[in-house]
Parts: sequence; C-alpha cells; structure tokens
Amino acid sequence: MGRTTLDGVTKRFAGEHDEVVAVDDLSLEIRDGEFLVLVGPSGCGKSTTLRTIAGLETVTEGEIRIGEREVTGVKPKDRDIAMVFQNYALYPQKTVRGNMRFGLAMTTDLDDSEIERRVEEAADLLDITELLDRRPRALSGGQQQRVALGRAIVRDPAVFLMDEPLSNLDAKLRTQMRTELQELHDELGATTVYVTHDQTEAMTMGDRIAVLDGGRLQQVGTPLELYYEPANRFVATFIGSPSMNTIEGTFDDEALVFPGFTYPLTDDQREALAAGLTGEAVTLGIRPEDIRLDAESGPRSAEFTASIVEPMGNENVLHLDHEMGELVATVGGGQLVREGDTVRATLPADHVHAFDGETGEALFNRTRTEETATGVIGTAGGSDGTGDRSSGVGSVGGGSS
Repeated sequence: MGRTTLDGVTKRFAGEHDEVVAVDDLSLEIRDGEFLVLVGPSGCGKSTTLRTIAGLETVTEGEIRIGEREVTGVKPKDRDIAMVFQNYALYPQKTVRGNMRFGLAMTTDLDDSEIERRVEEAADLLDITELLDRRPRALSGGQQQRVALGRAIVRDPAVFLMDEPLSNLDAKLRTQMRTELQELHDELGATTVYVTHDQTEAMTMGDRIAVLDGGRLQQVGTPLELYYEPANRFVATFIGSPSMNTIEGTFDDEALVFPGFTYPLTDDQREALAAGLTGEAVTLGIRPEDIRLDAESGPRSAEFTASIVEPMGNENVLHLDHEMGELVATVGGGQLVREGDTVRATLPADHVHAFDGETGEALFNRTRTEETATGVIGTAGGSDGTGDRSSGVGSVGGGSS
C-alpha cells in the first residue's frame, strides 16, 4: 500500500535569532496509486515536506504514515520509498548499469540475478537499454534523468518522491519528459509525490495538486477544481498562466464599486457577498481568457486602452488599461488589436470570482458548466478517466454577460 498520510506535520529550523517554520501543521492524505503534485512559490515548504516524507528531515511535530505503518522516526532506507532529485545525483565513475544496481546491492539481500533482472526491466521500460554500459558524462540531460528514474524504479517502492526532477532540462525536453513521466506513472501505478514550482507542470501532470504558501496548505484538489474553484485569492492567482486578474473594490449591498466602473451582481452573487464578507473590501477576479471584447456596450463592460499587445500566434495577450487598474486578456490571434487602440471589454457575470478583501477567502467562484465540471476541455485524461490532467485549461473562454 502506497497511501501516505501526513497528520499535523510541522517542521521548524533554528534561525539566527528565532525559529523558522518551514512546514506548519500540514495534514494531507496521498491516495494509493495517486500522482500528487506539491506546488508553490520558492520557500513555501514543498521540498521540506517531501524530505520529511523521505526521512531526510526530522519532524518537529506530527506523524507520517506509509500504508498502515507509522514511519515518523524510521530511517530513510527502511521507509520503502525511492527519491529522484533535481540534480540526478549519479555516480560519475559508475556505468548506467552500476548506478541503477548500486542501491539494491547495498541495501537489500537480493541476489545478482534478481538485481540484474530488475535493471534490465527498468532499462527496457525507459528505453535506455543501449546506454547501460555508458558513464553519466557520455549522456545527455534527458538520458541522465531517465537513469535517475531507473535507479528509483528498480527499488519497486511503495512511494516515489520526486523533487523538481525536470528543472535542469530545456523547455522542449521538459515537455517531452512530462509526457513520459505521466505514461510511466500510469504503467507502474505507484504512488508518486512530485514537487515543482512550475504550475504548468502541476496542472498537466497531477491527479491532484496541493498548493502551499508560507508552509501552510492552501488547497488540495484536481487541477480543474483549483482552476475553476480556488479556495482563496492566492490559489486563484498562482494557478493559471497568465494569472487571474484581480481588481480591488467595495460592495455597496447591490453592486461592486471600482474607480470609474460599477459592476452589477446577480442575486446569487449578492447573497454570497452579504453572507460571507467580513467588511466592505472585495477583490473581483477574472481569468484573461474569460474577458470578452465586444463592439456594443453593456452593464458589465467598459472601455480600455491597449497599452501592450503580445502576439503569440494562436492568441494575442492584451494589457488593457483603465482607471480601476490593468487587466490582461487573451484573445484569438485573428483579433487584430494594436497598441494604443481603445477597446470595449466585457467581464461576464458567470465567469467572475470574488474574494474577501481582508482574508482573501473565496466568496463565490465562476459558474462551472457541464464541460468544465467533467473536464472534457483537456487533451489528456487523468488516471481515473475524468480528464482532470488537462493541458487545455488555459484556453477556455467565452460565456454570457
């Protein structure tokens, strides 16, 4: 069983003047066979969390279980885990075969024939059989990464732990390796905990994503849940590229009021704000692809000046200036907008989010259609067939005003 449970895990480091809390009361269950991604900005505690699961860092408070066994105080070699590091950590003097078999030879009582069988099977799975007699210096970055994966696979662990394993690869190879890692996980069916600061990796690879900030868990859910139903302003702006637009305003019991713009609310939205708002301050959020350019005016539209236009080929990224602030919008590449043009943009009622201006907690999220709820918009399905591993979530737009 690869189910991994963190129960109230806290990790503190002694600082020069006071303690640094790297992980703060983290409780999380990683399901058996799941690909869970830990994501967040630098210093959020994701790598420290991974290292506590591995036993490379001692836990200050709380406990960790793998399967039914508590492993909080167990040595790393006895936890039934295998780790893949950012820098590959290959022995330069050993061949690929030697690197892959070394851990098994040193920590198990398996005979040579069994070790060799595992090495050959892993090499075949990773398509590196012809590299077994080479040394690391004769390998490309992608080949070295496959060797590091092979060294983990031969251990046949309950849990794979991966700490930003693709960060040293170029952009094209990273995209290729993301696909290969997903296929590898689906074939092995092993529990995997994957750390990255790249939210695109998180969205395209994870069955579920756990978002951390300041050592605290912000939200855990499928990629589509985090994208369409963020729990707070931090998750909303961290997940998605370009990130969600946020506009600071106030609620006057009927509408949202911004400098030079009043945004009408639906009955359900007014009720949500009246019930959950702690003060008057509200943050309105809308994703760039949900902003619509219209020729005609409407109650939820305003005129903007296009200050910057970034042509991307299939789409244009527009930076739109208004008295209430700058919004970023993505439109089809065929919509010709030039810098300095005045455009009318609509913020559809069923595509906006609202967050408490003081706490940052979500008060309401955009309406999820049947398509967004079932995940049919992506290009790759999740391991459970729901399509949650979607690389297409950043291209969804439209909606009514």
